[in-house]
Amino acid sequence: MYKIKTKKLYEKDSNFIFTGYRIVFSFCIFRTGTFSNGWRRAAMYPSKNIIQNAVNSKDHTTLVAAVQAAGLVETLSGAGPFTVFAPTNAAFGKLPAGTVETLVKPENKSTLTSILTYHVIAGRISGKTLMDWIKKNNGTYTAKTVQGEDLTFQMKGKNVWVTDSKGNKAKVTIKDVNQSNGVIHVIDTVLMP
Repeated sequence: MYKIKTKKLYEKDSNFIFTGYRIVFSFCIFRTGTFSNGWRRAAMYPSKNIIQNAVNSKDHTTLVAAVQAAGLVETLSGAGPFTVFAPTNAAFGKLPAGTVETLVKPENKSTLTSILTYHVIAGRISGKTLMDWIKKNNGTYTAKTVQGEDLTFQMKGKNVWVTDSKGNKAKVTIKDVNQSNGVIHVIDTVLMP
């Protein structure tokens, strides 16, 4: 039998703040708790804007590169507020081979801009508000994106799912990453207009 010890843990470095407990087994260390704001491997500060925070996330380097290639840094750094459904690197990895490389080329800037702004809704919409709207509308809620087309939201169990105009579905994996100019909800699939 392994001996289990718990110790209150608070760690802070330039990348994140972690609070929780460290569980020590004789052969390994597991940590339980939450990062300062729920985003994995990156500190998110409510006092910083969407772009200032996103550049620190190792899970969103492809999204940040795409935002830069589309020339949307200034827009998403603006006052907003914006609700951003942010695909992870793994979400971009689900796209057919070569898609991201093709989209970030200068000649495809308008297509890339259309795809990225399809992930943005004007206003600050919390996860709770979104779930309330879904429930009040008999299980679905439709919202117009900054790009101009609609996204449809549904609940499956306790999870929020987003459906794009092509029928692709993305799960909201992390809700309510608050920013000074809006809120980010992390999703596991790239949405397509």
